[in-house]
Amino acid sequence: LIEAGVVSLKIEGRLKHPEYVASVTQVYRQAIDHVVQGLEHQVSVSDRYQLEMAFSRGLYTGWLNGIDNQSLVHARFGKKRGVYLGKIIQIRDGRDKQVVLRLQAPLKAGDGVVFDAGKPSDHEEGGRVYAVESQGKVTLVTFGRRDIDLRQVRVGNHLWKTSDPELDKQLRQTYNSKKILFQRPIEIEVHGEVGQTLTAIARDGQGNVAQVDSTMPLEMANNKPLTTEQLTEQLGRLGNTHLCLRKLHNHLQGEAMLPVSELNRIRRELVEQIDKLSSSPKRWQINSHPYTDLLPKPEFSPEIAPQIIILVRNLEQLKAVLTTKISIIYCEFEDPTSYRNAVEMTRQAAHTPSIWVAPPRITKPNENYILKQVCSSKADGYLIRNYDHLEFFAEERIIADFSFNIANPLTANYFKKSFQIERLTASYDLSIHQLESLLKKCPPQWFEITIHQHMPMFHMEHCVFCAFLSEGTDYTNCGRPCEKYEVKLRDRTGAEHVLLADAGCRNTLFNGTAQTGAEFVQPFKKVGVRYFRLEFVNESPSQVLETINRYQQLLDGKISGSNLWKELKLQNQLGVTRGSLESI
Repeated sequence: LIEAGVVSLKIEGRLKHPEYVASVTQVYRQAIDHVVQGLEHQVSVSDRYQLEMAFSRGLYTGWLNGIDNQSLVHARFGKKRGVYLGKIIQIRDGRDKQVVLRLQAPLKAGDGVVFDAGKPSDHEEGGRVYAVESQGKVTLVTFGRRDIDLRQVRVGNHLWKTSDPELDKQLRQTYNSKKILFQRPIEIEVHGEVGQTLTAIARDGQGNVAQVDSTMPLEMANNKPLTTEQLTEQLGRLGNTHLCLRKLHNHLQGEAMLPVSELNRIRRELVEQIDKLSSSPKRWQINSHPYTDLLPKPEFSPEIAPQIIILVRNLEQLKAVLTTKISIIYCEFEDPTSYRNAVEMTRQAAHTPSIWVAPPRITKPNENYILKQVCSSKADGYLIRNYDHLEFFAEERIIADFSFNIANPLTANYFKKSFQIERLTASYDLSIHQLESLLKKCPPQWFEITIHQHMPMFHMEHCVFCAFLSEGTDYTNCGRPCEKYEVKLRDRTGAEHVLLADAGCRNTLFNGTAQTGAEFVQPFKKVGVRYFRLEFVNESPSQVLETINRYQQLLDGKISGSNLWKELKLQNQLGVTRGSLESI
């Protein structure tokens, strides 16, 4: 990565403790330094141990070595395990609480361990180690008599080290110590001449500049004039500060001198000023153009009757929609080659609605062939998801989907004015009040609002179909189980969520509970919204037709939003939710 030109590595540590930050940054700092210095670097046993003890569900290189869905995640547990110690081969539950195993990593008294019975959601036995005794090829581990209930432990259970107090102590010393661990380099310029004050200017490379003048004029030196070496020695005495002198520029004219005590005072004031400046917020320069110039301007819009847009995810759903009077249909299929069939089917329908098709949400390098397949369908337009799509479909009719996260009028105005986008899909992160605010500050005809959907919760490169329904590593050898099976993931509450794959073999997990904005349709209509989207995932054709019918009645004013809300809540096995539209 460094040889490729990468200059910054990001380490994520959300909600982690300080020891985690110290441990992980220490390992990566050392690795970076070795590479920069031209030294060969291999991840050592101690490095791996330190990373696993920091927080680990298992270490892996992700996709950096290519896609291998079998190796990415074993999914046996979702919590920290630490370092693997071995499998229990004997339990001695007598006066002493002891287990025997073939130890695969260091273990000492005081370390914390947990017994893994393969049921991470249940209570797991664990505690501090009282003693460790090597007995040939096996190790005897003793626990406090009241610390472990060995009746809950079985031969064959795995043992993990979850805590190493000695390592934690060493890590805490790296950030609790009063010793200054990093000094920021500064450069100092010195100006002046005999009879004038000496001026010292310090710059820290971060834009902070300090200037200090002497309180007395420079005098003619009889014996020892101020030299660059002497100034460097006196002004560079920064050992107890967070600064260090990188270079001194001596611009003194003539043979001048100044008392050492005055040079020391100047140095202290420079440090004080730099400290104050570096700890102060950056001074922002207000742009002379008011931000209102970036806001949308009012636009005339011809009166358009409110209409429903339908997004379907298979041909059976499409066939059902074609029996209705819906005039705009979006298709998002796993196989983009199916779009041709969908377009032909739509154009043979009695009322010939317009049909738009969607490329996958993510486009990687060398995946333009997928976009070409999408474009070859000759659809009426394209529901685009990212900036690559803006470029690829620049000559086509396009609508921006929710993934552009258009959540404020500045963003909306930018996309509408910079690209030939017919409509914008409002961000799915907005509450009803935030959405109303957006619609009041933009021409409402710019937007379509998704009022019924199964919210996409995860979109990931990891293919669950490949990992658990095949022995393959990726699409080249998995046998395409995504085309044969319907998969749902059950969460800890028992709710089941639908999983779908796309053309790039990326998986999207959709919330099993549908989100509806039925109660907000009338307020949306009043502010000028005319396009309302319904999205389907795995609904049957009959469910699709019934849902369309009820929302059409809502749009026509034949039923109220609250009544439809109650009706949908009763009809759906998991009910419905207001989701992100709920008032905050």
